[in-house]
Amino acid sequence: MTSAASVNPKTPADDLPKSWDPSTVEADLYQGWVDAGYFRADPTSDKPGYSIVLPPPNVTGSLHMGHALDHTLMDALSRRKRMQGYEVLWLPGMDHAGIATQTVVEKQLATDGQTKEDLGREGFVERVWQWKAESGGTIQGQMRRIGDGVDWSRDRFTMDAGLSRAVQTIFKRLYDEGLIYRAERLVNWSPVLQTAISDIEVKFEDVEGELVSLRYGSLNDDEPHVIVATTRVETMLGDTAVAVHPEDERYAHLLGTTLEHPFTGRQIPIIADEYVDPEFGTGAVKITPAHDPNDFEMGVRHNLPMPTIMDKTGKIADTGTQFDGMDRFEARVKVREALAEQGRVVAEKRPYLHSVGHSERSGESIEPRLSLQWWVKVESLAKAAGDAVRGGETVIHPTSQEPRWFDWVDDMHDWCISRQLWWGHRIPIWYGPNGEVECFGPDESVPEGWEQDPDVLDTWFSSGLWPFSTMGWPDTTEELEKFYPTSVLVTGYDILFFWVARMMMFGTFAASDSSVPGPVPFRDVFLHGLVRDQYGKKMSKSRGNGIDPLDWVDRFGADALRFTLARGANPGSDLSVGEDHAQSSRNFANKLFNATKFALMNGAAPAELPGREDLTDADRWILDRLEQVRADVDGAFDRYEFSKACEALYHFAWDEVCDWYLEIAKVQFAQGETVADTTKSVLGNVLDALLRMLHPTIPFVTETLWKVLTGKESVVVAEWPTASGVPADARAAQRVDDMARLVTEVRRFRSDQGLKPSQKVTAVVHGIEGADLVEQMPAITSLARLKDSEGDFTATASVEVRLSKGTVTVELDTSGSVDLGAEKARLEKDLAAAQKELAGTDAKLSNESFLAKAPDAVVEKIRGRRQVASEEIERITARLGELGNV
Repeated sequence: MTSAASVNPKTPADDLPKSWDPSTVEADLYQGWVDAGYFRADPTSDKPGYSIVLPPPNVTGSLHMGHALDHTLMDALSRRKRMQGYEVLWLPGMDHAGIATQTVVEKQLATDGQTKEDLGREGFVERVWQWKAESGGTIQGQMRRIGDGVDWSRDRFTMDAGLSRAVQTIFKRLYDEGLIYRAERLVNWSPVLQTAISDIEVKFEDVEGELVSLRYGSLNDDEPHVIVATTRVETMLGDTAVAVHPEDERYAHLLGTTLEHPFTGRQIPIIADEYVDPEFGTGAVKITPAHDPNDFEMGVRHNLPMPTIMDKTGKIADTGTQFDGMDRFEARVKVREALAEQGRVVAEKRPYLHSVGHSERSGESIEPRLSLQWWVKVESLAKAAGDAVRGGETVIHPTSQEPRWFDWVDDMHDWCISRQLWWGHRIPIWYGPNGEVECFGPDESVPEGWEQDPDVLDTWFSSGLWPFSTMGWPDTTEELEKFYPTSVLVTGYDILFFWVARMMMFGTFAASDSSVPGPVPFRDVFLHGLVRDQYGKKMSKSRGNGIDPLDWVDRFGADALRFTLARGANPGSDLSVGEDHAQSSRNFANKLFNATKFALMNGAAPAELPGREDLTDADRWILDRLEQVRADVDGAFDRYEFSKACEALYHFAWDEVCDWYLEIAKVQFAQGETVADTTKSVLGNVLDALLRMLHPTIPFVTETLWKVLTGKESVVVAEWPTASGVPADARAAQRVDDMARLVTEVRRFRSDQGLKPSQKVTAVVHGIEGADLVEQMPAITSLARLKDSEGDFTATASVEVRLSKGTVTVELDTSGSVDLGAEKARLEKDLAAAQKELAGTDAKLSNESFLAKAPDAVVEKIRGRRQVASEEIERITARLGELGNV
C-alpha cells in the first residue's frame, strides 16, 4: 500500500498558508522584529553609520496619508541601508504640540465644567501629562501597524527632561549672543486661543465679506478729503495715517496736511510711501500699524503712532469711542453704520470674496495684532542655513527646490518664538524684584524671589533641535559621534521653510562652537510631494476625499498601502492615489505570494549555479535581467526616486518573472533532471534576490516568503543583492525576446479567433531554424498552446511574425475549433462596450468645463482610453467582417 506521504511529498511550500492574508501575520511579524532587536542601533558598531530622525508627529495626532508616505519612505531607506551593512538608527519620537494639546485638555476640562484657571498652572500642566500617559501616542501604535522599523528603545518626546535641557541650553546661547530679544511687533493673534500663532498654523480661505469705501476729511467735494477702502472697517479706529504714492499728483496738495478722525478726533497725516500702488482703487490707503503687517512696516518707516485697538479676546478696547467693549465682528457692523450716518460711506461691495487667514487649531479668523513677544534675530542664522546648501554640505533633492529654499532663507523675517500658553517649554527668562532680567541655563541656580516669564516657546523651537537633541546634546555622546549629522531628512516640500529651515539654523549654530560633530543636521534633504486623491485633488475634510491609511491596512494589508505610496513617490512631485491603486498593490503581493509558492512546490531553492554555458537562454536572460534591475533599483534608491525603483521591481516581478520565466520554467522542469535542477536553482536565486530588493517597500510578504524560500533567519538582516560581475548575454536576450514576440502574436490571433486559452490547436511552424529559435521551440509550443498534426493537415489560418533573425510563419488548423455564432455574439458585445467607452470619453473631452478643471494627468488618461476604444472598434469590426465571409 502506498503512503500518502509518498504520493504528496512535503515541500517548503507547505509551510506557507493557503493564500496571502496579511491580517493574520503582520502583527506577529512586526513584534518578532522588535523582540529580535533588528531595529536597535549600536553606536559602538564598526559598521558605517546611517541615521534618520523621524519628523515628530503631534502627540495628539493620528496617522494620515502624509504621515504614511513619510514613514514608508524612511522605512524603505532604513531597511535597505541595514541590508547593505550599515549600522542604522531610525530614531522615533513625538512633538508636545503646544496649542493642539492644550486645546484638547481644555476641552476635556470644559466637559467637567472646569477651566485651566481652576486648576492653576502647575495643576493644569500635570493634567496634560496625565492625558499624554492615558491618551497620547495613538500614532505610535499605528506606526507599528504599517511596519516602521524604528529604534523604540530611543523614543523621545520634545518635553522630556533631556530635550528640555537642550532647549534651555540653546536659548541661553542665543540670548547671550544677542540673537534673542523682546519687542512689541505684529503677530498672528488668535482671539479664541489668546496667543500668538505661527505662520504655518494660519490657513488662508476665501470668504464672502464686504469692501467698504469711506471718506476721510470734508464731506464737501471741493474741500480736502480722501477716499480709502477696507475689508475690516472696524480697524479704522486704529488708523494713524493715510498713505499715497509720492508721485501721485492727485494728492500732492494734501501731503503734509492732516485730516480729523471722525470718531477719535485724532489728526491723521497724509504721507507719501512708494509701497502704495497709485493704480489700485483710489490710490489712497488707510494705515493701521497695529493691525496690518504692511501697515506696521510703513508705520516703522514713518515713525507713526501704533495704538492697539483690540484686547486679547478680540474686543475693541482703549479707543475712547462708543465701540469699546464690542466684539470685533459686532464693531465691524456698528462702525460702518456710524460712518454711514455721518455720510462717510461712499460705497459698499457685498458680498466681497477675499482671502482671510484662519487659525488652523480654533478655526476663527486670525487678527494681526501688535504684541510684546520674544523673537529670534534670524539674519546670521538664516545666512548660515543658506550657505550650507550653497556649499554642498546639505543637498536638497530635487535640486529644483533649491531656489525656493534660497528665496526663503535669504529674506527671512525675525521669528516670534513666544506663545501665551501653559503647556510647552517655559521661556527661561526670570525677572528680579528690582527690574532685573536674566536668562538662566539648565545648570544654573535662580535666585529666590525671581519670577519666570509666563510664556512658553513655539513648538517649532524645540523641534528645531530634534536632530541633535534626541542624541543627547548638549552632552557629548556616542550617538552623536556615530550618527550625527543624520544621513537624510525625509519630509514634504510644504514644510520646507518652517521646520527644515529652523533645524538648519539651529544645527549650524550649534556647530559654530563644535558642540556637535558636524556642520549641518543632515547631509540630504529629500522633499516629496503631497498625497492627493485619484483625481489629483488635495485631500481635505471639506471635500470628503480623505483616505484613512489604517483603513487600507485593514482592507488591503500594510504592504499594499506602502507599495502604493512608494510607487507614486518622486522627488518634489505630488502623487495621486485611490482605492484602485491599493487593490493593484494588494494584487501584486498576492501574485508574488502565489508565484513563490508555486516555485517552492516545484523544488525551487537558492543554490550555486553551474557555468553560464550550462544554462539555457531563458536562464541567462532572467539572470541578466535581474542584474539590470538590481542596478536600476540601486540607482533609483540612491537618487530617492522611489517610484522608479518600485516600477522596475513591479514590472520585473510581474511581466518577466511571473508572466514569462515561470511559464518557461514549467517547460524546463520536464526537460530532464539536469535542466530541471538548474531551473529550480535559477528560479530560487532570482526569487531570493527579488524578495530582498522588494523588502524595503513590502516587508511583510517578503519576510514570510524569504524565510521559507531560504530557510534563514530574516530578510530584515539579509544582505542586499550586489553586482554579479557577469557580462550580459545579448544574444540569449534577443532569442528570448523573439520567442516572446512570436508567442504573443499567436496568442493575440487565438484571442481574436475566440479560442479558449487552454485549447490546443494543430499547427506547423516554419522558419524556426532561420530565426535561431530551435532551443525555444518547446517553450513556443507550450506557451502558444500548439500541437503537432497527426495525419493530414490543412491550414485554415496563418500567423507571420518578422523577428530579429528572420520570419517565422505559424500555420494553424482552426477548423472545428471555433463556434462562429458564439464568437460573433462575443465580438458584438465587445464592440458595444468599446463604442460606449468611446462615446463616454468623447463626451468628457468635448466638455470645456471638465477640461478647464481636470488635472492634465487625468485628461491624458481619458485621451488614452479613447485611443484604446477607437482601436478596439477598428479591430473588432474587421474581425466581424472576416467572420461574415466564412
